[in-house]
Amino acid sequence: MTNRRGLAVVAIGGNSLIKDKDHQTVPDQYAAAHETCVHIAGMIEQGWDVAIGHGNGPQVGFILRRSELARHELHEVPLDFCGADTQGAIGYMLQQNLYNEFRRRGLNKQAVTVVTQVLVDRNDPAFQNPTKPIGSFMSREDALQRRETEGWNVVEDAGRGWRRVVASPLPQEVVERDAVKELLDRGFVVITVGGGGIPVIRDEQGHLVGTAAVIDKDYASSLLARSIGADLFLISTAVEKVALNYGQPNQRDIDVMTVAEAKRYMAEGHFQPGSMKPKIQAVIWFLEAGGKEALITNPENIERALAGETGTRIVP
Repeated sequence: MTNRRGLAVVAIGGNSLIKDKDHQTVPDQYAAAHETCVHIAGMIEQGWDVAIGHGNGPQVGFILRRSELARHELHEVPLDFCGADTQGAIGYMLQQNLYNEFRRRGLNKQAVTVVTQVLVDRNDPAFQNPTKPIGSFMSREDALQRRETEGWNVVEDAGRGWRRVVASPLPQEVVERDAVKELLDRGFVVITVGGGGIPVIRDEQGHLVGTAAVIDKDYASSLLARSIGADLFLISTAVEKVALNYGQPNQRDIDVMTVAEAKRYMAEGHFQPGSMKPKIQAVIWFLEAGGKEALITNPENIERALAGETGTRIVP
């Protein structure tokens, strides 16, 4: 093992687990997780201490759909419990793949999953304006009935049918932060804030209560990186580099950009709300809070990006 390189938070996108609609089964997800874990293990072999955050959007959708289909026979699963279920299952996939990869490389390392709660403000405006579609499509009739009987917020989704929408509030605090930090300090690789963390609010007595929301995993990973004093924030996503004019004939890949440039490009509308925009915002928050650098690239290029050969590097 080389000398210690520093502390990194790696945020894995949902694409790292589900390649396409033909590869959604658990074995398919496990195989995809394996590929990403090989590259994270390479990073750890270089001397990085690593905490891993991950997305869970498709997996939560699967659990909800299964729950809906079994409604005539079994209780339905509340959204915060779906988040907890996916943290456990995806954590298991990642930690087993990492165990096997560490063993193959002769690394004396162990990965552990922390089921993580993330505090949100119960007065966050997002609760008044739910925007995150989850679960399966419904008829208008079913949707309006659910709104009536179960208090769901429902919207018509791009001509494809009606869906439930939930709030996506901003993360305020990683509840298990001290445990995560302690494990990292002792040399463990920690899988945490899965799916953005299980969203919880504080009631009048100061008790934590789960809430029906979905936290953006890049925002939660950024908060984690800030709160544990990470040196590097690495976002693993579907593209090798961030681009301006993405998907257009004049697309231009970015090798390095400063926070000021990132803000300017964001204001000019280069980054889409559902894809790159939250990643860039998450990086800006990290760097403005004292982080040293951030990287955005795809899983197979993690080691090359760390060596400065590819990826997009964002600096203060």
